[in-house]
Amino acid sequence: MLYYLDSFFFVMNENNVKVKKLINFGPSGRAIAQPIDKNLLDNIFEHLTMERYANVQYFSIYLWFQERDLNGFASYFLNESKGEMEHAQKFADYLIARGQSVKLDELPAPVQTWDSIEDLISYSFNMEADLTSSLQQLYSISERISDTRTNVFLDPIVEAQTKSEDEFANILGKVKFASNQPSAILLIDSDLKIK
Repeated sequence: MLYYLDSFFFVMNENNVKVKKLINFGPSGRAIAQPIDKNLLDNIFEHLTMERYANVQYFSIYLWFQERDLNGFASYFLNESKGEMEHAQKFADYLIARGQSVKLDELPAPVQTWDSIEDLISYSFNMEADLTSSLQQLYSISERISDTRTNVFLDPIVEAQTKSEDEFANILGKVKFASNQPSAILLIDSDLKIK
């Protein structure tokens, strides 16, 4: 049995030497095993922009809470901002690994004025829901075109995104229940400071 495996590998190596295999290169000049479908690629770029915008928006929200001495909320949104930048980096790294040049689109200015904490958290929840929808669309496209590499890449990201959406729903529920009462908001702020 061992002899068979050794022979098999020898034959395989010998064939590889005799047969020139075509190697595809991506736009970045890196060798690629499987090109990325244009529709999928366009959607990945769009998602990357969404992650980058969420990073900037959450940093803006961090500043808003910091200016109001709500340090628990501020800390939570600063961590969210960092998390969104990490997500953007993962997508950029994935694109590079797939031989692509990373294209960064211009970002709109973040919203910096809010009428209430509930409005702010509602906006954040909707942003997370949009990110989740975008990921589901990417997953659907990659599944439809049998791009297993992208599905495997997306699996842990979809799971983490679903958890993040749930966290925002939980915070929104508490803030909504608090009805802008300062003592209740301070309790939520204190709870977020612990996390």
